[in-house]
Amino acid sequence: MSVVGPAGFVAAGVACGIKPTGDPDLALVVAAEAAVTAAAFTTNRAAAAPVVVSRRHRAAAPRSRAVVVNSGCANAGTGPRGLEDARTMAEATAEAVGCAPEEVLVCSTGPIGAYLPIEAVRAGIAAAAEVLGDDEEAGDAAARAIMTTDTVPKTTVVEADGFVVGGMAKGAGMVRPDMATMLAVLTTDAVVDDEVLAEAFTGAVDRSFHALDLDGCPSTNDAVILLASGASGHRPSPLELAGAVTTAAVHLVEQLAADAEGAERVVVMEITGAADDVEAREAGRAMADSALVRAAFHGGDPNWGRLLGALGATSIDFEPERFSVWFEGVQVAAEGRPAEFDEAALVERLAEGDFELRVDLGVGTGRAVVFTTDLTPDYVRFNAERS
Repeated sequence: MSVVGPAGFVAAGVACGIKPTGDPDLALVVAAEAAVTAAAFTTNRAAAAPVVVSRRHRAAAPRSRAVVVNSGCANAGTGPRGLEDARTMAEATAEAVGCAPEEVLVCSTGPIGAYLPIEAVRAGIAAAAEVLGDDEEAGDAAARAIMTTDTVPKTTVVEADGFVVGGMAKGAGMVRPDMATMLAVLTTDAVVDDEVLAEAFTGAVDRSFHALDLDGCPSTNDAVILLASGASGHRPSPLELAGAVTTAAVHLVEQLAADAEGAERVVVMEITGAADDVEAREAGRAMADSALVRAAFHGGDPNWGRLLGALGATSIDFEPERFSVWFEGVQVAAEGRPAEFDEAALVERLAEGDFELRVDLGVGTGRAVVFTTDLTPDYVRFNAERS
């Protein structure tokens, strides 16, 4: 059901001609009424035109009615024409669903440095508005229409006590904390105030999308958007809402990691003993950004020296003499020294596929979880061949 799982939302996905393959490339998510909204966008300084326009719309309108997403063209590096095209997408969507352009958030994903075929996009928006629905087929169509190099759609529905959270996401490469070529739209039918939604959203993003690092490269087009319709009539506690939104976001992140370009295994890194939670996440990023570390992950090698080296090259506060590491619960380093363990048995276990590891920095109580993948020949080949 994805984004249409919660009451008060409809969605659609159509092919409008952006992708030469003829695959679906335009999605709409529409709320029955203006929805309480929270959003986060890329930190990349070369932000794409749709990001610029959506930021302006968030500043101009406290509520949002619709999200329009195209795939197959990032509309980034496109100058004034790109901005005009992003505004046209908002205006066409507003006309189709009956709201102000400022109540529309615009997202694009695909290759950078190409212009949108804006008339085809405009026609696609009108066509999508004609087939909006709240059933599973409509939700799946929207999720498929935002895919680029993804091999499967990513969707989630979390049924909480009295309300529902749904979502869809896309992204398989250029994915790093602070997001990356990664888009996600979350919806809920909870009754919620702006401040409570913003707090739940921020916490969920920090624990999910900001904890995902596939290749250390933030994109120009990242966006995560959360819309709350209030259609359930139920007002959950802030803790209940935060828990459900975080669960949905983490579920999407797990799917993003599993479908990463060329990846063969997902690695979940828990960082403990940091000075604070921020430092813990930075430590996770440093390890996930290391080609040597991720190459070792591909080989199923519990090489804790590469983890130590990646951390030692940063300004993160940690004690090498108190540094400890566990792969799949097996301690391989203790207080900065090798630990005794059955290496053959551990290597055999790591060869099975996905695994977890824990790194303790030995300086405090900060903790974070970071999701990443191995670095494979297929990843290099894919990105070398892709324009």
